[in-house]
Amino acid sequence: MDIRKIKKLIELLEESNLTELEIVEGEESVRLIRGGQAQAMPVAALAAMPQAPVAAAMTAPQAIDEEDQIPEGEPVLSPMVGTFYGASGPEAQPFVSMGQSVGVGDTLCIIEAMKMFNQIESDVSGTIVAVLVENGQPVEYDQPLFVIR
Repeated sequence: MDIRKIKKLIELLEESNLTELEIVEGEESVRLIRGGQAQAMPVAALAAMPQAPVAAAMTAPQAIDEEDQIPEGEPVLSPMVGTFYGASGPEAQPFVSMGQSVGVGDTLCIIEAMKMFNQIESDVSGTIVAVLVENGQPVEYDQPLFVIR
């Protein structure tokens, strides 16, 4: 099944009141469950799926050079995959900047995931010593976003 079709099905599920959607095309099937447990697809179905050139679009993790090392302190890790936003809007001031003091519960950034905006709050008090992500940049799960000392 084409990844574009799967994305459309996800959008359909999000926009509707449905909690579950299953589509079968020949030997291939997709089952989407909102707020539930994902089910594993049989190995035979996985082998039958055409392989898309996804690996070419993905980049391998880069080794951290001496000059790009993360400074000492408490890293704030991304709790999800999504898009990083350092401010509440394009014209708004950033939530935090280098050298700014933050307390527990202060909003550091927003991560957009599946059209939902999630505020990321500080778990520690201290000073922002590094902002490791640029505005609008995609982030991965457990990727360091900030360093607080």
